[in-house]
Amino acid sequence: MRIDILTVLPEMIEGCLNCSVLKRAQDRNIVQIHLHNLRDFSANRWRRVDDYPFGGEAGMVMQIEPVDRAITALKAERDYDEVIYTSPDGEMFDQPAANRLSMLDNLIILCGHYKGIDSRIREHLITREISIGNYVLTGGELAAAVIADAIVRLMPGAIGDGQSALSDSFQDGLLAPPVYTRPADYKGWQVPEILLSGHARNIAEWRLKQAQERTMRLRPDLMKDRES
Repeated sequence: MRIDILTVLPEMIEGCLNCSVLKRAQDRNIVQIHLHNLRDFSANRWRRVDDYPFGGEAGMVMQIEPVDRAITALKAERDYDEVIYTSPDGEMFDQPAANRLSMLDNLIILCGHYKGIDSRIREHLITREISIGNYVLTGGELAAAVIADAIVRLMPGAIGDGQSALSDSFQDGLLAPPVYTRPADYKGWQVPEILLSGHARNIAEWRLKQAQERTMRLRPDLMKDRES
């Protein structure tokens, strides 16, 4: 997979993309992640990529020309499955969305900024808009890093134990059950006996029951989604 991220602040997410799972996945050639500074595609000598909105509204708007130039340059080199715009009014990003995106080959992620982007970008260049929550960030860089991380860790070989990603919260619509490690007894706080029994079937049943109970208590909305 290849992920190209278009941003006016590449330094804001360089650290996120070059450590832990994302770094290992790149080192192993499982994924290529490239940052592109939109200012490099600006048509003016000041490298500006924003301007005042028509109609006099407050704030600045990202211009269409540098975005179009960047996307056109990338598409001249390869085909892209999706051109994603990180936006607070996009579809809510969740685990099923991450699963689907992880199966694709090439993605472009445009990080939103300023008051917004020229709507012609959304109408003619973007194929999908994604939000990571009902709040507004300074820019879409953190959202792009979240999306990239959620996608890449699902790819075979990205994490040491591939089964670990498959048992994460939300993979089956449930929160993950509680987990424990050594020591089994700490200050009198005991690990549930069932986990020490070695009985795989009973442990699996216990974990499912715990996951259902935790989900019902903490995120009942997820249980409703499973039932619908």
